[in-house]
Amino acid sequence: MGPQADFSQDNVGGAVTLRFTGSLSLSCLKDFPDRLRAFPGKVERLDLSDIQRIDTVGAWLIHRFALEHGAQIDGLKPDYAHLLEQVAKADQQVAIRPDAQSPLVRVLGEIGAATTVAFHTMYGLLAFFGGACVAFFNVLTHPRRFRLNATVQRFEVVGVSALGIIGLMSFLIGIVIAQQGSVQLRQFGAEIFTINLIGRLTLRELGVLMTAIMVAGRSGSAFAAQIGTMKLTEEIDAMRTIGVSPMEALVLPRVLAVVLMMPLLGFYSGLIGIFGGGLLCWVSLDIPPVTFIQRLREVVPITDLYVGLIKAPVFGAIIGLAGCFQGMQVESDAEQVGKRTTAAVVQAIFLVIVLDAFFAVFFTWVGWG
Repeated sequence: MGPQADFSQDNVGGAVTLRFTGSLSLSCLKDFPDRLRAFPGKVERLDLSDIQRIDTVGAWLIHRFALEHGAQIDGLKPDYAHLLEQVAKADQQVAIRPDAQSPLVRVLGEIGAATTVAFHTMYGLLAFFGGACVAFFNVLTHPRRFRLNATVQRFEVVGVSALGIIGLMSFLIGIVIAQQGSVQLRQFGAEIFTINLIGRLTLRELGVLMTAIMVAGRSGSAFAAQIGTMKLTEEIDAMRTIGVSPMEALVLPRVLAVVLMMPLLGFYSGLIGIFGGGLLCWVSLDIPPVTFIQRLREVVPITDLYVGLIKAPVFGAIIGLAGCFQGMQVESDAEQVGKRTTAAVVQAIFLVIVLDAFFAVFFTWVGWG
């Protein structure tokens, strides 16, 4: 504990010196701070050569007293001097000034930072795609390394388990298209063209696009969360240690499952959407199913089906790669799993919509519009 802190006054040549003794620690201060603050007159020098111990509280008192009087501090041991120096640094007041940047400059800076992050992410995704292509080539040259059981299991998770929700979504979308289309076309006495709208939209655009968005929300997020959790628990590092490629064991089965299941799910979604639209046409527009199917065969070209089936595997590859890529980026803590899962869904949906717009322009240009 040490002796109680105290000080005495010396006058040498008219200069006032305070000589401190005892222990300048919290347990030994008692009324020392009050007596120090009540000291009258001006002090030129503080002699700390006789103190036995000093802690942060004591160093703070000495620093503030010396600052108020402009006194010089002498006699401190090196360790205590370092402590007093750190206390003095902590006592520096931080000048708070308003941000000099204009709102326009700040907004432009945020846009630039977001653009940089977007390009960095796209670069990482392209590199990841290259790694997946290398892994796929390695599996092709060494077929025994292909993990059939893992891929088939992903077929069930991505495809079979999603049939219910995708079917319900497509059925309702078909009804909405038919209802809204018939309301608008009735103004011109052209309700029959509702069949054109249902057939072309569901097979060509909305069937595969809404399926891709649903798969991104279900499977893309699951891929990111699963691989991210494995990254946190160091399972992926353990796989590398025993000579198993995570790209071949984890990424490739998931990407292949989404690529192969997306055309089937897209076709299924288109059929259910047509069924929902046909049901509404039967109930609301008095168009019998036979007439609906006959008209559908006349107005919907087979190229619309080809367009949907071509886009589906590309969308599937984007969803699988985005989910696995974001899962591989997880580091440090569990919060990263949630952030990367959200980023995987957003990134996949954004890229799917961008590619859908590109495909729309491209197929129109080649005469499949």
